[in-house]
Amino acid sequence: MSDCIFCKLANGEIPTATLYEDDDFRVILDAGPATKGHSLILPKKHFSNVFEMPDELLGKAASLAKKISADLMEKLGCDGINILQNNGTAAGQTVYHFHIHMIPRYEGEAQIVANWPQGTLTEETKAEILNKMGV
Repeated sequence: MSDCIFCKLANGEIPTATLYEDDDFRVILDAGPATKGHSLILPKKHFSNVFEMPDELLGKAASLAKKISADLMEKLGCDGINILQNNGTAAGQTVYHFHIHMIPRYEGEAQIVANWPQGTLTEETKAEILNKMGV
């Protein structure tokens, strides 16, 4: 897409701090990082969300997230890492080009993401969901 900023970043039209690149993906440091080392995996082809990604390419993205995350943990010395992928406005997606966030986490820092109040799965809700899912 000609107006997609992530397409431009992934394809080198806009300079980035690139950590990795191959024929399908570019991995860059996030320009607005949540923590030191916050990185993004961007496919070079445009897909708005996970549902548009071909399964083979999605699998490659997952393997790449594993590899880059391990490198970030080893080389930056972080204590953990969040690997996040959002789909839809309600899920926090703000750029409609598939991407995976890798956010290094360091002991003692404030929780930034992936922290929500734990609810309770009631028998009624469980039955409703299982029924709707055809289980």
